[in-house]
Amino acid sequence: MDYVAARAKLINSLGSEIEDKRVLAAISRIPREKFVPLEYRHQAYEDKPLPIGWEQTISQPYIIALMTMALEINGSERVLELGTGSGYQTAILAELADRVITVERVKPLAEAARAALDSLGYANIEIHLAGETLGWKEGAPYDAILVTAGAPGVPDELMSQLSFGGRMVIPVGSRYTQELCKITKQKNKNVVQKLCGCRFVSLIGKEAWEK
Repeated sequence: MDYVAARAKLINSLGSEIEDKRVLAAISRIPREKFVPLEYRHQAYEDKPLPIGWEQTISQPYIIALMTMALEINGSERVLELGTGSGYQTAILAELADRVITVERVKPLAEAARAALDSLGYANIEIHLAGETLGWKEGAPYDAILVTAGAPGVPDELMSQLSFGGRMVIPVGSRYTQELCKITKQKNKNVVQKLCGCRFVSLIGKEAWEK
């Protein structure tokens, strides 16, 4: 399969809806096939989610691009990602931000993601196994937080780890359907924007869902 041509076709398609050229350029530099199980690599550049094992998925490229664009990363940020998964979204964030701290609760996924990211030479990523508390308090505060799993609400714990003026993008709703929300943290009243409907795996932990 010609992955380069397939990637170019996907970028061209995303360009009709994703306005941020830096996000598109970052996606164009990353071989998505390296983050997809071998049996699904022929679908690596189709605009749809794919299974990666342990009841987890690599998200649809359009949703990944939309979430990344909403974070408004300019290159100087410390970014927290909840749900490393395959590591593909992590790589995109690493292309755009100064530092990425990412947490994953499934150890084999974290290990596979670390191997894939290391093979591509990323030196600005920290991968941690998730604990009982959401996020990674040791690295806070963060300029941006990206949550790649659906939550029943916006967790106070994550908001406490976000800088004033920082942005969080998180799917909020039921276990089966959510709305993708962008929250900008302000001293008086946070600004909430609803981006689109979506469907993610469940966020597990305190202030989220039980296993």
